[in-house]
Amino acid sequence: MLDPRDLYELNEPVVDGLRARSQACEIGPVLVNSLKGFIDAGHMGELAVEHLLATGNPVRVATFDHDRLVDYHAKRPTMLFERTRWGRYNGPHIVLDLLEDADGANYLLLHGNEPDRYWDSFVAAVIGLINDFNVSLSVGMYGIPMGVPHTRPQGTVLHASREGLLDEVKDWMGSMTVPASVSNLIEYRLGESERDAIGVAVQVPHYLAQSQYAPAAIVGLTKVEGITGLSFATEDLVEDAREAVAEVDRQVENSAEVAEMVKGLENQYDAFVSAHPQESLLAQTTRIPTAEELGAEFEQFLSQQPGMPDAE
Repeated sequence: MLDPRDLYELNEPVVDGLRARSQACEIGPVLVNSLKGFIDAGHMGELAVEHLLATGNPVRVATFDHDRLVDYHAKRPTMLFERTRWGRYNGPHIVLDLLEDADGANYLLLHGNEPDRYWDSFVAAVIGLINDFNVSLSVGMYGIPMGVPHTRPQGTVLHASREGLLDEVKDWMGSMTVPASVSNLIEYRLGESERDAIGVAVQVPHYLAQSQYAPAAIVGLTKVEGITGLSFATEDLVEDAREAVAEVDRQVENSAEVAEMVKGLENQYDAFVSAHPQESLLAQTTRIPTAEELGAEFEQFLSQQPGMPDAE
């Protein structure tokens, strides 16, 4: 395993101040973790990070060696061509920033590309920084595609590094094996070292999984606010969310096939909630489509609905 400290460079003046504040306080800062990884339905994490960076006066704490950690072949960067020249290179990045919330409270934000290589070393590096800055709680957030309609409230699935950390504990699907992510591995490793970590997965309608869906970002940020006590000024996202829902509604109205699908999801949602008011829809026994099936369904939907919000 690589020496974890070789994977990043620190902004020493900022780090010195952060260490001093962390040592002076009994409770250290919160770390919010939203790396762009295997799945982020509705681009929930990406939109949330954009909002936090735009409102939080970010200051760089650590810059990770993305050249070593990212597979450029698997995650091909993009470039902008402008008439006769290359205008911009959208390269990868993995960074840790220090931000302020709406009330002036400091917190850390880990964001950028999920590493493809050296997961153990990277996770060890992140946990080393968490220990160094006396982080009190780490919270990850991402979106998951679910068979729920956009016309009903979006739910969340919470998981934590230890029992007793969550106010409400629901056995939503029992035990299952899923593809790993670095964010969830960080939570798992923090649990092994008896440090607190929580994950927030926002349920996003599967037919919007590839679109930028601002309502999902509001749900995720609001849930993180409730967990951490931070304030993220999510009212700034309300208009974007309203426009996104209005655009989806217009597309549904223009397609009898899609309208029928949404109506079926509404009926399923309402029936389940009526019968199980205290349970999550995730507990239902109906088959959940695979990521490949959801992607294929969505691509077909986009090809038939040219006015749909941009998919990436």
